[in-house]
Amino acid sequence: MTTFIYIFAIYLLLINMLGFFSMGIDKHKAKNHLWRIPEKTLFMIAFLGGSIGSSMGMYTFHHKTKHHTFVVGIPTIIVIEFTVFIILFLKINHYI
Repeated sequence: MTTFIYIFAIYLLLINMLGFFSMGIDKHKAKNHLWRIPEKTLFMIAFLGGSIGSSMGMYTFHHKTKHHTFVVGIPTIIVIEFTVFIILFLKINHYI
């Protein structure tokens, strides 16, 4: 079980780094009129566990902070992910 936890922690670290840097890269591309990262890709990274990194990237790089879908969507994904994580943690530890 501890091996799974370590692998999961590394996965979360990497996917959140990807979320953070994808916001920075997309902001750079937007400023320079280059090909952009599709919004659905940015949301998919957040949905796959990178929501905290994506949120941090949004506000660090001031990117997508005026888009209602991101301002509401990313925090909603964070709440859903935390809820799922808590439920799974409680089930694994036989609390529910």
